[in-house]
Amino acid sequence: SCSSGIFDIQRVVAQKGTARMSAGDKERDLLSGFQPPFEHFSTQALHVGQDAEQWTSMAVVPPISLSTTFKQVAPGKHAGFEYSRSGNPTRNCLEKAVAALDGAKYCMAFASGLATTMTIAHLLKSGDGIICMNDVYGGTNRYFRRVGSEMGLQTRFIDCTSLKCLREAIKPNTKRPLALGADICMYSATKYMNGHSDVVMGLASTNRDDLYQKLKFLQNAIGAVPSPFDCFLCNRGLKTLSLRMRQHFKNALAVAQFLEADPRVEKVFFPGLPSHPQYKLTKQQCTGTSGMISFLIKGNLENAKIFLENLKIFCLAESLGGYESLAEHP
Repeated sequence: SCSSGIFDIQRVVAQKGTARMSAGDKERDLLSGFQPPFEHFSTQALHVGQDAEQWTSMAVVPPISLSTTFKQVAPGKHAGFEYSRSGNPTRNCLEKAVAALDGAKYCMAFASGLATTMTIAHLLKSGDGIICMNDVYGGTNRYFRRVGSEMGLQTRFIDCTSLKCLREAIKPNTKRPLALGADICMYSATKYMNGHSDVVMGLASTNRDDLYQKLKFLQNAIGAVPSPFDCFLCNRGLKTLSLRMRQHFKNALAVAQFLEADPRVEKVFFPGLPSHPQYKLTKQQCTGTSGMISFLIKGNLENAKIFLENLKIFCLAESLGGYESLAEHP
């Protein structure tokens, strides 16, 4: 995972009058051709849900509301909040901001990405079928195989890049995304949205009123909610998300090009490179790529270990999406 710090790329100087594409020109060519940025993304990240008028103090930065309970003017009559698991002012600011960034009506924050997965899975019942990509995050794989299966959920892990495999995996009990409207967008906010490797959190956005009511009930009933302090930190991370993602993309592209040109590297997997099988599809669908790169080193497991043990700037650690550059072995 490449951080949002700055890498310099040396230009290749044209020699003897021969016209050649410099490294800078090639980089600009690879950075172009993606979908245009989302309109007003940074402005929404800065302002939606952050109105100073919602606080009697007129605080420009939303305060951290640590109170677990809120005064009622009469039994059952409160000013919007009654118990922090059910709703919290600081969490409310974050959820409004993320909903705006997703173009959604609603967003709900959870204690982790897996807590988000678990809560969404509770929308299903025993016997329902799930199609999941076979290289999914290990925690999600473990949840579906060892926890969801105990609840009666039937999960099939397939290569989702193959339409043939996808068609064959659809069964009568599959919860089909088209039938549901594909209306839930979920994140591990631990990664890029918070962006500083100091928060564990998940988020889910939706436009459907019925799904929101069900998920809001489950958010309260199950109770897998983040702390107000974590919500404050993630909300702060959103303010630089657009800037960080542009730099993540630029840095990752530089590293991916460097690795692809190194004879000791067998293969690089990065959707921002023309060599990636989904390169054209990525440009059709995305405004850029993340800072995630996978690559194969020539040799065996021992060669991979030697490489990781001799890193100088990259840190050998799990996770991704922070300001630091990390490396790990599956």
